[in-house]
Amino acid sequence: MPVAMSGICAMGLKLKKKPFLGMAAPLGYVPGLGRGATGFTTRSDIGPARDANDPVDDRHAPPGQRTVGDKMKKNQEDDEEDLNDTNYDEFNGYAGSLFSSGPYEKDDEEADAIYAALDKRMDERRKERRELREKDEIEKYRMERPKIQQQFSDLKRKLSGMSDEEWLSIPEVGDARNKRQRNPRYEKLTPVPDSFFSKHLTTGDKHTTVDPLQGVSNLNLPGGLESPYPGGMTPGLMTPGTGELDMRKIGQARNTLMDMRLSQVSDSVSGQTVVDPKGYLTDLNSMIPTHGGDISDIKKARLLLKSVRETNPHHPPAWIASARLEEVTGKLQVARNLIMKGTEMCPKSEDVWLEAARLQPGDTAKAVVAQAVRHLPGSVRIYIRAAELETDVRAKKRVLRKALENVSKSVRLWKTAVELEEPEDARIMLSRASHTTLPSLWLALARLETYENARRVLNKARENIPTDRHIWITAAKLEEANGNTQMVEKIVDRAITSLGANGVEINREQWIQDAEECDKAGSVATCQAVIRAVIGIGIEEEDCKHTWMEDAESCVSHGALECARAIYAHALQMFPSKKSVWLRAAYFEKNHGTRESLEALLQRAVAHCPKAEVLWLMGAKSKWLAEDVPAARSILALAFQANPNSEEIWLAAVKLESENNEYERARRLLAKARSSAPTARVFMKSVKLEWVLGNIEAAHELCTEALKHYEDFPKLWMMRGQIEEQSEHNEKAREAYNQGLKKCPHSMSLWLLLSRLEERVGQLTRARSILEKSRLKNPQSPDLWLESVRLEFRAGLKNIANTLMAKALQECPNSGILWAEAVFLEARPQRKTKSVDALKKCEHDPHVLLAVAKLFWSERKITKAREWFLRTVKIEPDLGDAWALFYKFEMQHGTEEQQEEVRKRCENAEPRHGELWCAESKHVLYWQKKIGEILTQVASKIKNTF
Repeated sequence: MPVAMSGICAMGLKLKKKPFLGMAAPLGYVPGLGRGATGFTTRSDIGPARDANDPVDDRHAPPGQRTVGDKMKKNQEDDEEDLNDTNYDEFNGYAGSLFSSGPYEKDDEEADAIYAALDKRMDERRKERRELREKDEIEKYRMERPKIQQQFSDLKRKLSGMSDEEWLSIPEVGDARNKRQRNPRYEKLTPVPDSFFSKHLTTGDKHTTVDPLQGVSNLNLPGGLESPYPGGMTPGLMTPGTGELDMRKIGQARNTLMDMRLSQVSDSVSGQTVVDPKGYLTDLNSMIPTHGGDISDIKKARLLLKSVRETNPHHPPAWIASARLEEVTGKLQVARNLIMKGTEMCPKSEDVWLEAARLQPGDTAKAVVAQAVRHLPGSVRIYIRAAELETDVRAKKRVLRKALENVSKSVRLWKTAVELEEPEDARIMLSRASHTTLPSLWLALARLETYENARRVLNKARENIPTDRHIWITAAKLEEANGNTQMVEKIVDRAITSLGANGVEINREQWIQDAEECDKAGSVATCQAVIRAVIGIGIEEEDCKHTWMEDAESCVSHGALECARAIYAHALQMFPSKKSVWLRAAYFEKNHGTRESLEALLQRAVAHCPKAEVLWLMGAKSKWLAEDVPAARSILALAFQANPNSEEIWLAAVKLESENNEYERARRLLAKARSSAPTARVFMKSVKLEWVLGNIEAAHELCTEALKHYEDFPKLWMMRGQIEEQSEHNEKAREAYNQGLKKCPHSMSLWLLLSRLEERVGQLTRARSILEKSRLKNPQSPDLWLESVRLEFRAGLKNIANTLMAKALQECPNSGILWAEAVFLEARPQRKTKSVDALKKCEHDPHVLLAVAKLFWSERKITKAREWFLRTVKIEPDLGDAWALFYKFEMQHGTEEQQEEVRKRCENAEPRHGELWCAESKHVLYWQKKIGEILTQVASKIKNTF
């Protein structure tokens, strides 16, 4: 039984065993999921366990790799797919995929590939038909709505057949803005007068707007409203709300405040005070109170000075300042008492005694001075003040003689005493002073003596004072004044030797200053002797030339012309073959000497430097200006021998003949020059001669021939275009300028001539485009920018002109000619500010200085305008426009002497540049006019439009 039972149990167990127990669990199986269990993983499987809300570690995963957080977010989005009926389509179904949340297996991938292949096949079958249909639709759309470019395509094709005349006749594009934008109206603000405020203050009004009920004051109001309330008409309420206010005092206070600010500005230079610390006591003289506002300041000053006196009673300036303070306030007696107290506290102060003598009346002042002499017996100033207080000449002499007994070495006392004496008494007095070591007294005595006695005095002075150079120089001047010029050189040489033997250092600068003083005194021989003796002392040999030229210029600036002449003569003696030294000496003689001295110097110059063309030309020009034409020809002939085939000498000979109306000789010279020494300038002068003589055909032929050899010479192209313009052949002129610009694209004058030609014929657009092209090829060119600005201004487009000027100043910030133009482009109130900016950028530019002079001229500040004109012509004498404007200014506001002075200075400067100047001087009709005639003509054409 037990065996049977055990067998049955074994069979039952075998029958109850599940067949899947030994099989692998299906994918996604979680044990116990049916009874609510959840799967888990250990730390060994996936690492540290974390909560679902913990941040993931792959927050900074590289691009393209989806992080765990992104996958979680995507799963949440997939779970929230929109399966609403509104998202359902009868043919396509739902917009989203119903099975997107399911697993994507291999059979799904295979099905997608099959569908993609079918779609591609179907697309290829319909591709050609679809493309044709799309093309037809696009063409139909373009026909209905064509582009703007296609609408004008036929007109643009027709432009290829347009002529130049039709192209140039295209009208200008006007200003498309409306009237309000073209002519903006600026807000006008009118200042309210003080009377307006005064009127309303008296009435007590505080309203800033008009009350509309003020016009119904005559209406009959209900009973009770017209009766005044208690106290309503009392005088207290009739008083203005702000109290009494005096507008006159407000105006005075405003003026006082402005005066204080102006005083502070004028008293400060670059942030530093300009008060003289030594002269502040003297400045108290001008502190006179003019109104009651100074009373408090005077009280403060009095209290402050009292504190100073009590703190340091032996401080003289405190007593002087206190006395002057009381003097300016009108308390003269208090001032006298204070200063006398100061003499007791400071008996050894000269300033206190002199101030006391000044404040006291006549007799009392003498007593004060006598008391001062007892305390300070050696004070020269007190003795001089004592002499000034005396009214009688004898009393003055007595005081000064007493002073000389106590202070015998004071030059000031001796000079004051001698001036009061007669010549004989003065000689006696100076002879008494001969025992002193004061050179000035010896020299004064020598001046009073006769020639023989003066020589003895000077010899005795040399014995007593062997170290003073002035005694030797005075001796040389004495010999020169008496005709012994041969002794002058010996005395100066002996002076140098004697002073050197006595250990005196020969200071070259001091001796040159002494020579300048001799020159100004008329002692020419002494001046030249001193220069020759000391000019080479203390200078290295390699520095001699440079130093001597600087010394000569310094002497010229000081007005010592004979000193400069002596320096040049010595330099030429040491450097006879230096062309630069000869040139400096020649220019000196030209500016400060005579024609004879210049010609003599040039003859010596060409003998030592025969290859220096400029020296030959200066000699020939001097003869020509003296109307000695044969002598000028002979000089040029000698120059030809020394410098064969020299371009400068050829052209000088041509100019000499043409200026003297010898046109055939000038033609022959030019023809010979073209054959023997052909240059671009020679051809240019040949063309210019024929042009000014009216032979247009010959000038044209010569110009054509010259351009075959020198096509890169811009002046030939300019002359060709100007000749065509003069003949009114604008097309040929335009062609000449264009050809010239191809060969010479960097010639500013060619660009300007072409632009002005187009503007003259009315083609403003073309002129503008030419200038833009020129600026592209020649950046940072002020002349081209200036012409562009003026082109717009002449066309009436001032806004565009201002814009261009701003761009020009950005590109050329240091161009004086642009800044000068910018000043007058501004409105009158802003011109002064603009001129200040211009001076900061271009402080020494002549165009800016000239603009400032014109600005002062326009404001009728005559003195300042003259100063700036003088500064302009001094810094740039070659600017003809400055001379013309200066001459015009003097014609309106100057005298005949001032006008003639400007004219002479202009003729000496011989200006060659300037926009207005060159327009006249290079005109073919005025080619023979002199500098003075051109100056007058240019000035007559200037109008005060600025």
